[in-house]
Amino acid sequence: MSEKHSELSSFIWSVCDDLLRGLFKGHEYGDVILPFVVLRRLDCVLENSKDKVIELYENYSKKIDDPTPIILNEIGLSFFNHSKYDLHRLRQDHLNISLNFTNYLNGYSQNVREIIENFQLDKPIEKLNKNGKLYQLVETFSSIDLHPNVVDNHTMGLIFEELLRRFSEMSNETSGEHYTPRDEIRLLVSLVFSGSKEDLQGEGKVRSLFDCCSGTGGILTIGKNWILENINPNIEINLYGQELNPQTYSVCKSDMLITGENPNNIRLGSSLSNDHFQGMKFDYLMSNVPFGVSWKGEQDFIENESKNPNGRFFVGTPRSSDGSLLFLQNMISKMEPTGSRIGVIFNGSPLFTGDSGSGESNIRKWIIENDWLECVVQLPDQLFFNTGITTYIWIVTNNKKKERKGKVQLIDGSDFYKPMKKSLGNKRKFITDEMVGELTKLYEDFKETKHSKIYPNEYFGYTKVIIEQPLVKDGKVETDKQGKPKPDGSLRDTERIPLGVDVDEYFEKEVKPHLPNSWMDRTKDTIGYEINFTKYFYQYTPLKSVKELTLELLELEKESDGLMNKLIG
Repeated sequence: MSEKHSELSSFIWSVCDDLLRGLFKGHEYGDVILPFVVLRRLDCVLENSKDKVIELYENYSKKIDDPTPIILNEIGLSFFNHSKYDLHRLRQDHLNISLNFTNYLNGYSQNVREIIENFQLDKPIEKLNKNGKLYQLVETFSSIDLHPNVVDNHTMGLIFEELLRRFSEMSNETSGEHYTPRDEIRLLVSLVFSGSKEDLQGEGKVRSLFDCCSGTGGILTIGKNWILENINPNIEINLYGQELNPQTYSVCKSDMLITGENPNNIRLGSSLSNDHFQGMKFDYLMSNVPFGVSWKGEQDFIENESKNPNGRFFVGTPRSSDGSLLFLQNMISKMEPTGSRIGVIFNGSPLFTGDSGSGESNIRKWIIENDWLECVVQLPDQLFFNTGITTYIWIVTNNKKKERKGKVQLIDGSDFYKPMKKSLGNKRKFITDEMVGELTKLYEDFKETKHSKIYPNEYFGYTKVIIEQPLVKDGKVETDKQGKPKPDGSLRDTERIPLGVDVDEYFEKEVKPHLPNSWMDRTKDTIGYEINFTKYFYQYTPLKSVKELTLELLELEKESDGLMNKLIG
């Protein structure tokens, strides 16, 4: 953290305590402060062109309907404000601060107004003004120097990120929906990009990074910075994202705007039913998708698309109570044919939910049989602010290296954590940078170890076979017209037979000796896939001997006698 970054973040944070305490709840601070940080940065960027923009707008607005292209061309920026006000000039009229502040916001070009509208500032501004705090807040922020020649884009991004982290920690009961802990993001980007260093090295490289559930944009910004700092400082990384929540979308788009990225690449709406990047392909795709969130509200659209052979969901849809795998299907549809890499954070459900023939199993089958699943990393529990569940990182690619083809690597990272000194909601653990390096090395080494297992693709598949037994009435086997025994539905059972195992041999060896009159109905065979981490990393612990247990009991008895003597004495 630079001195400027630390100084400004701390000062802006102090504004919360001085001006907002008692007026807003802690989890509402960000709804006020983050938009004001954006407004002050925009003011500072526009300062040198402010008077010129006012003049241009007055001249051309009388002649043409929309003078925006002319103004932008004249000032060489992607936005402007034609109001005679900025935060500094608003201080000159204390009595009319509310009216003038509205005029100031309305003076921005449409691309900025859209951000401001989605921040939903109306109610916070009304409350600030009613309690005599709006002028104070404007005055405070107008004194903060965020000019680009003082605070460059990188430092501005760090300031915004630090504030965002603090506000999200304060609102930990809901922040997990939009804010991914940075330790998880660092591991995610390290795994995705470490497996593609050759692609990111060299001069004149341009690559794209997309997040279909971009939240506040942390994966995008941290991902880009990781490449610049660890692989290639000269590469051009274009960032794209889509976000459902309007306020979170505005935070993400603001971050892009104030750090010099293209804010038009951040778009509002559901990635599932309102895909703003339809037909586009990306080199890298990463996301922390919603855990166990229902997609019933989008069911008609998604099911209609699932009937289209060229649709994103044609291979199958999961149960409507959990749309996690739909987001992965969306990302897979956007892979470059020449090779892309996907990193996605899931809960455990996408690994094993759904029997053979179900939507979930068919999606896993599709991914694994196409040899796209490269690695799954199990993370510690209690990493998120709003849930203590165990999470997993999936690495998916359509361009595996030769040694990885036909194989899936599983990494057990459940023990790679340190306890936090102070819990933040459900977040009680964090992954250190050193541990990020250790887990990344396990991935890069691609070897069998205590924490790393490598299996062929078919290891995760099985054939589900229906086992029938004859229907018996009055001691006789009931038969059909062809003389074949009728099956007794109440005795029907199934067997899961691993792929690669001869089904007939398995039946004769494992089933027939126990059910001599049974047979298989092979017309109903289905292929299923699941990944069971507990089974693959299970370590047998031998039971203690009678002698060991006796000695432990005697020792406990001595301790209890000693404690009793102390109490009596």
